[in-house]
Amino acid sequence: MKLSDLKNIDVEAVASAIEADAGEPVPDIREALAEVKAGVAGRVTTPEQILLRQARKATGLSQSEFAKRIETPVATLRDWEQGRFTPPGAVKALARLIARHPQWADELAVA
Repeated sequence: MKLSDLKNIDVEAVASAIEADAGEPVPDIREALAEVKAGVAGRVTTPEQILLRQARKATGLSQSEFAKRIETPVATLRDWEQGRFTPPGAVKALARLIARHPQWADELAVA
């Protein structure tokens, strides 16, 4: 697909297809697709970034607090959330669980 083809995308159709493939709603996907359609360059959001932010926001924890719960340096969590690095599979699996069951993050609190 050429860059010029992106200006003709049907945002709702593409977003619906992505969510159907993911099997769940994908926060901010419509906004991101609208930006692509408008030719706004800059921000690229990966599914991993969305997943981690979604999990953390579901818990209501700050980056620092969430990083402590998953026993990860806050700088590493920040790198994952900003897309500089991809989190390992175990972190993605944990984030999926926390996104669906935010109360489980309380179980991860270090005593």
